[in-house]
Amino acid sequence: MAEFYRKRKKVCPLCAGKKIKYSEPETLKRFITEKAKIATKRVTGTCSKHQRVVAREIKRARAIALLPYTK
Repeated sequence: MAEFYRKRKKVCPLCAGKKIKYSEPETLKRFITEKAKIATKRVTGTCSKHQRVVAREIKRARAIALLPYTK
């Protein structure tokens, strides 16, 4: 008989109080893939509101050369 389990809902790390800034590239690297693309909210676990904030901060960091556009 197959056992069913309930999948745990991801909690947005930014809703929990963590701030994100463009000047901290090590924090932003958690939200980009190996090919330097912005990871989806399904992968990162962020909510819609904070996914937009993450995307904006990554774009700002790329503009001042803290993060690469491509690998």
